[in-house]
Amino acid sequence: MSDDKTTRSESAAEKHGVDPKLLEMLACPLTKTPLAWNAASGELISRAARLAYPVRDGVPIMLPSEARTLDDDEFSR
Repeated sequence: MSDDKTTRSESAAEKHGVDPKLLEMLACPLTKTPLAWNAASGELISRAARLAYPVRDGVPIMLPSEARTLDDDEFSR
């Protein structure tokens, strides 16, 4: 299966070392909603929680205590 969404996820994931299949399975631990990949910052974004989860050495850090809050400018993008 290689639709546009999968292709974008795979290329972003390969560039930053996150497994594309893992990205498809991840959800925000607080809201249980899907996450969006921000290639520019190397973070997984939860719009519902207004949080950005870091990815370190290809490993998503899915702890709310490690996430940063998105400011209004970032959230509106």
